[in-house]
Amino acid sequence: MKTFHRTFVIALVCCLMSAAALPASKTEIDIKVTASLEQFKKEVPGGAAFLEKAQGVLVFPEVLKAGFGVGGEYGEGALVVGGQTADYYSTAAASFGFQLGAQVKTIVMVFLAKDALDKFRNSAGFEVGADGSVALVELGAGVDINTMNIQDPIVGFVLSNKGLMYNLTLEGTKITKLNK
Repeated sequence: MKTFHRTFVIALVCCLMSAAALPASKTEIDIKVTASLEQFKKEVPGGAAFLEKAQGVLVFPEVLKAGFGVGGEYGEGALVVGGQTADYYSTAAASFGFQLGAQVKTIVMVFLAKDALDKFRNSAGFEVGADGSVALVELGAGVDINTMNIQDPIVGFVLSNKGLMYNLTLEGTKITKLNK
């Protein structure tokens, strides 16, 4: 029975990873980015007003993370500047250690400083932690994002279908511009 269970899990992870490898069209990405921003505005108190302060917002609507000992994650998204899609990007990361299963999450990176946005847009590839730091925001119940004194040039949020996720890191995440 253990062999069947392992085989099933390995097959499931492989299927999920291959599904993530299928490139999405610009239209598909744009629709999912719009829906993700609406979700952000609903789930993050003060989210709509906070996004109005942004120089740009990078949204990865569906980042699939799967692993069986060794894990990986991948997703495609778009950079929105001035309410319009500016460019398309992919995100990828690898992880090692005890892990089993798969999950889908949404990553929203808000560029609050123009120089941070310009540096990101002009880079050949961007690795969180090496090329720039992204402060992950964790909100307590009922806390409005606009009441926080955020000084960081790039602020990240990770959401799941259950809401804002906590105790995560984006360190080592590689972001690459897509030619779409």
